[in-house]
Amino acid sequence: MTRQINSAPRNRREPASGCITILLDPGRHLDRLADDLILILARITMASVSINRGKRAEEMQLSAIEQSERLAQAKTLHSGVFGGITPLIVLMAFGLSGCGDKPPAQAAAGAPPVTVAQPTKRTVTDWDEFTGRFEAVEEVQVRARVGGFVTSVEFRDGAFVNTGDLLYVIDSRPFEAVAEQADGQLSDARAKAELGKRELDRALTLNQTQAVADSIVDQRRQALQAANAAILQAEGALKRAQLDIEFTHVVAPIGGRVSRHLVSVGNLVQGSDGGGGTTLLTSIVSLDPLYIYFDMDEATYLKYNRLYFEGKRPSSRENPNPVQVTLTGETKPSHDGKVDFLDNRLDVSTGTLRGRAVIPNKDFSILPGQFGRVRLIASSPYEALLLPDAAIATDQSRKIVFVVKDDDTVEAKPVVLGPLEEGLRVIREGLKPEDRVIVDGLQRARVGAKVSPHTAPAAAAGSKT
Repeated sequence: MTRQINSAPRNRREPASGCITILLDPGRHLDRLADDLILILARITMASVSINRGKRAEEMQLSAIEQSERLAQAKTLHSGVFGGITPLIVLMAFGLSGCGDKPPAQAAAGAPPVTVAQPTKRTVTDWDEFTGRFEAVEEVQVRARVGGFVTSVEFRDGAFVNTGDLLYVIDSRPFEAVAEQADGQLSDARAKAELGKRELDRALTLNQTQAVADSIVDQRRQALQAANAAILQAEGALKRAQLDIEFTHVVAPIGGRVSRHLVSVGNLVQGSDGGGGTTLLTSIVSLDPLYIYFDMDEATYLKYNRLYFEGKRPSSRENPNPVQVTLTGETKPSHDGKVDFLDNRLDVSTGTLRGRAVIPNKDFSILPGQFGRVRLIASSPYEALLLPDAAIATDQSRKIVFVVKDDDTVEAKPVVLGPLEEGLRVIREGLKPEDRVIVDGLQRARVGAKVSPHTAPAAAAGSKT
């Protein structure tokens, strides 16, 4: 049986949508629905008992009989209570759907707050980083130039020495004896030369009166020349002996930091006059300035060439391009320098080009052999947009930022990143200066959802060239 129920008096005009004709539970579906509701109520009761186990010890272990009793009570409640309200449920369902009225929308949750900021606009310069090693501009291995026994060591291991400072003393007595012998030979040669000169003068005088033959004059002249040559030989031997005496005092050829002494007092050292290898005594390295050598790959070299021909970067061969050096353990550059050398070919084994920069080291804090990160200028200064790294998210293989549009909805924009510049990330593509980028609260932002944006304090604008 069907009935037509109107929600308004018969004398009133029906709404445009009309009312709906329904069957009042011809198959007793509502009764079965009520049974389902009772079972759901029983399950909710059992779940509530399970949640409150910690509060009531007697409810932690319910027996099957108690659960059956509660289910029976629930069914009695259905027959006594829900049996009376079943018609009411039907009328409520009819009242909600009969006249086409829609239920009121649930109140929307408040928009999550986020912090937004516009990109920082700054003049920046791109830098490339390479791994480098410091080397001394001057390095000397101090070796013995004459052989003999070491009589004293005149420096402290690891100390700083100046040019000409005494380092070692070698026994000079044998060389002093040789010098005295050379001096005696020189005196003998000079005396013979003086005698030869007198004899030549006498022969020339007698030759004028034909008292002496010409052959005698020639012999006297040759004897004088031999005496003069003997003088030169004696002088050379004497100078050599004097140099040997001087070489027994080993001095620092350059200023710098000296290494430890490799030969102690009493040891015999071999000099260059011994015919064998000379003895290494110590080494000295200069500390100010220092070289730092680095290798750039072929692709970077070609990029620099292209920028040079485009007029966007000066050549390091023609200009001392600036470099910045970051030492091990540092987070930002601490030393500045300039490029002064590029090799004339690439290393065929590594495919890299060797470069060198000069770094001042006034406080001698850097030692040869240390590693450093070399930042080499890679572009001319240009205007760029920058954001903090915290505002950049990753979406699979691309980087994105969340931008708040004019209607306060969130939009994801893919961006192309550049290098870090004073703690901010350079954004090469994908962003406009007027964009409002979410810098705090990214976890609360959803694409297409509304947010409550709050402007972050403006960062101090800066310029670094």
